[in-house]
Amino acid sequence: MKRKIYALGIGHNSPVFIDLALACGYEIAGLWHYNDLRTNDSDHGYKILGSFDDLFNSGRAEGCNFLLTMGDSAIRDSLCNRIIANGGHVPTLIHPTATISKFATVSDIGVYISPYAFLQADSQVGSNSVLLSHVNVSHTTKIGKSCFLAGGSTIGAYTTVEDFCFIGQGALSISGKVSVIGHHAYIGARALLTRSVPAYAIMAGSPARQIGVTNGER
Repeated sequence: MKRKIYALGIGHNSPVFIDLALACGYEIAGLWHYNDLRTNDSDHGYKILGSFDDLFNSGRAEGCNFLLTMGDSAIRDSLCNRIIANGGHVPTLIHPTATISKFATVSDIGVYISPYAFLQADSQVGSNSVLLSHVNVSHTTKIGKSCFLAGGSTIGAYTTVEDFCFIGQGALSISGKVSVIGHHAYIGARALLTRSVPAYAIMAGSPARQIGVTNGER
């Protein structure tokens, strides 16, 4: 029998993460929206059961599995904590085509690893982080909690990516040159990192340079 999982959040990312859950052997038992405006409606063929408040106020989270489909890492982190506090589970999902070294460490809470991602030896991934398709995490590299690595990005060896970082599509950090990407940093698409990145920095270009700061709420 397939395990059941409920999806929280209805938006453009939702079917992407639903696909991942299905590939990992789960059955989608229903959806929960952030408000009650779409209760009893459906999305991508799945019934919307109610709002987040309906879910938590009714005590229906206890013992159930949940899929967080929103892209905002701060919201994902908050909901994950709320689900766990209410007795629910946010399982890690790793697509069958991803390659995970036997020497890599992946949190068992809320990590989503998409098709053809690659974690090399002695890499680590913290809770609630998302690695989309064709992400490459090089050896001896640590990804913190609640990070979002967009498709095709590569994190070089010997790098610590601190919590709540966003790495854009096709971004590349050079092994041995980038020791730290500070928490809440935002790395633009196809940026080439040649040195460490301060916390909250917005980086863009090749080689990348700082063009601004984030508000720390992502």
